[in-house]
Amino acid sequence: MQLALTCIVVFMAKIIEISIQSVKTVCMVKSEKLLAAVLGFIECMIWGLVISSIITDLSSSGFLLVSYGLGYSCGLYLGSCIEGKLALGTSSIQMIMDDSHIEKVEAYLKEHNNGYFCNEGHGSKENMFHIIVILPRKSVRKTMKEIKELCEGKVFMVTSEVSKFTGGYGAAK
Repeated sequence: MQLALTCIVVFMAKIIEISIQSVKTVCMVKSEKLLAAVLGFIECMIWGLVISSIITDLSSSGFLLVSYGLGYSCGLYLGSCIEGKLALGTSSIQMIMDDSHIEKVEAYLKEHNNGYFCNEGHGSKENMFHIIVILPRKSVRKTMKEIKELCEGKVFMVTSEVSKFTGGYGAAK
């Protein structure tokens, strides 16, 4: 009974620790230094408790090692899900479309207070428009979905992470 309880505690603690580690890593990349430091402290405390509870018994029971490994992998998965929901940072969407939807897209971007850049250019078959918009990462999925609907699917979109920017109208802060 004691071994089963220890395995459950190790499994759960490892999930929490690695989930925190995943979010902490993203915070470091996104220059959220204070939050990353606090999460790092909590992560270390949990790791210390977990490792101290299994280090002496690890060689006598494979169940502890399996609990540790399963907790680690589940923590990575959960941490990725949490980070996806937090959606820290800023992204860029680049869109290429023909002139049949450009007015609707520009009106949509203005309505949602998104600053953008639009440039007319030449595609392989016709004139095209290239729009660049910078917005909070939390807004990317919804914005792309709504623009795709506005353009009846006739738009090419690419997203990328933005690490630093300055100035601009309606830019995410």
